[in-house]
Amino acid sequence: MNYNIKSTLFNIKKETILTIGTFDGVHIGHQKIINRLVEVGRDKKLKTVVLTFFPHPRMVLQKNSDIKLLNTIQEREVILSSLGLDQMVIKTFTKEFANLSAEEFVKSILVDGLNAKYIIIGYDHQFGKDRSANIEDLKLFGKTYGFEVEEISAQDVKDVAVSSTKIRTALDNGDISTANSYLGYSYFFSGTVIKGKGLGKKLDFPTANIHITEDYKLIPKEGVYVVKSTIKGTEVFGMMNIGNNPTVNGKHQSIEVHLFNFDDDIYGEMIKIEFLERLRDEQKFDSIELLKAQLHHDKINAENFMAKHG
Repeated sequence: MNYNIKSTLFNIKKETILTIGTFDGVHIGHQKIINRLVEVGRDKKLKTVVLTFFPHPRMVLQKNSDIKLLNTIQEREVILSSLGLDQMVIKTFTKEFANLSAEEFVKSILVDGLNAKYIIIGYDHQFGKDRSANIEDLKLFGKTYGFEVEEISAQDVKDVAVSSTKIRTALDNGDISTANSYLGYSYFFSGTVIKGKGLGKKLDFPTANIHITEDYKLIPKEGVYVVKSTIKGTEVFGMMNIGNNPTVNGKHQSIEVHLFNFDDDIYGEMIKIEFLERLRDEQKFDSIELLKAQLHHDKINAENFMAKHG
């Protein structure tokens, strides 16, 4: 796993309203919480903050955890900012941090570091060493250290958990429409355009090969997708294959996007890919000609999808 993320500074001077969590995906359930945070922050003239953790606690505390995340930490920050959040604070999650007592966490992180005056948190939130403290303890600490606690309802907490599970399951199954409906936006990843084997060009479908640095990022099920790409500030539609190129005996998974009506040299550039629809499974064809014919059919289907959905 690549965990090249450092804690952000805990020296906020302005009084804050904050919530705590991984907020992976920042889906519609999370967005409801953030909207509430921003609303109360505006009314109380407090700086809005999300305290999040990286690596994900399961990556640190569970030896064989292979959890894949919906967002990289950078993506999470961009999405939260778009919702009106003032600041996302990243705390590096370590075993030492997990061993902080509940009061040490409240005093050193929430009060001294983040200057918390109002905290919005789930009714089932647990914190401190061995997750020994709960929301009632947090309310008592609030009386000692001068902050209020607002409880997120059981239904809203359930919505967050259900959405996260359904999104991951949907992406693993290639069900993009379900994933996007729970996210409230099109699932996406970003990567660098790298040199490939040039196979696409020989098939009259030149492709940009994408390398994603963060190996904890969830990649949807192998197959062919309709996508929207953003590169050098320009949006371009296209179709993308995730898979091993079995027709030409490929051995390793690759991510290749064919951009419609686009022929710029983009090697080394960063590209953002949004998933709009899944067209089909990856297939092994008996000949290159059959593969080419299928690619033409895929392009027609992709263009029909775009025409239908504007």
